[in-house]
Amino acid sequence: MRKLMLSLAIVGSAATGALMATPAAAEVALQRHHGGNNFQPAREIRQDINQLQNRINQAQRRGTISNREAVGLRRDVNRLEAQFSRFSRNGLDRREIGQLRAGINQVEYRLRAERRDRDRRRR
Repeated sequence: MRKLMLSLAIVGSAATGALMATPAAAEVALQRHHGGNNFQPAREIRQDINQLQNRINQAQRRGTISNREAVGLRRDVNRLEAQFSRFSRNGLDRREIGQLRAGINQVEYRLRAERRDRDRRRR
């Protein structure tokens, strides 16, 4: 009987440990992308935000958007950067990554629209 109780205790603790490791395993799986072990979505999102800022600067230098349009777009990018900083303090989860990507896509769409409208006014 004692052996049976000891076996059940070991199996129970192993099962509990497996359940406790699941969120950590999900986080590690979330940080891997395309087979790379060191890839973190945070790095890609940070890079996307920086590229977006560079595209706004470039569009302003070329004269395809006005200074006023550039200021508004930069304000949106700064909000994304602040949101990214808040979210990344404890690591990014799927919801936060989705929100950041949606925000990036929205600013990219607005930049394309501002470049195409040729009115040089903020909407």
